[in-house]
Amino acid sequence: MKQILVFVLFAALLCWLMFSPIYKHVLIVRQAVLQQEVNYLLEIGASGSYGYISAGMQQQSRERLERFGMRPEAVAFEIATTSGASATDPGAPVSRGTGIMLRMSYPFEGLFEIDRLIGLTPPGPDERMSAFGMKMSEYVP
Repeated sequence: MKQILVFVLFAALLCWLMFSPIYKHVLIVRQAVLQQEVNYLLEIGASGSYGYISAGMQQQSRERLERFGMRPEAVAFEIATTSGASATDPGAPVSRGTGIMLRMSYPFEGLFEIDRLIGLTPPGPDERMSAFGMKMSEYVP
């Protein structure tokens, strides 16, 4: 009986040791891609030519993230300004000096399920990784 228990525990530990680096790299890459996309959208959206982050820009961002293996429909955007004005309306761009804040989030998608083998509790299904950024608008009407 002891030998079976030792075998099961050893097998679980071996599986965790073999596969844990893989999903951690996936997590790191996804986080980096999200942050890169936030920085890119803020750079474009807060530029002197735009002053907003439109729904079209968000859709293009989803398409770029899909190339990295992320599900486009799972990406969530939270866009706000320091003045309280809308930063998503191309008809009313955010004027110079007003901050545009962007938070993008994406679900963990069970990346930590293998941690259950060693007794760690993975994030819940509704928890998400996110990236945040803020940039002052340079748009001058």
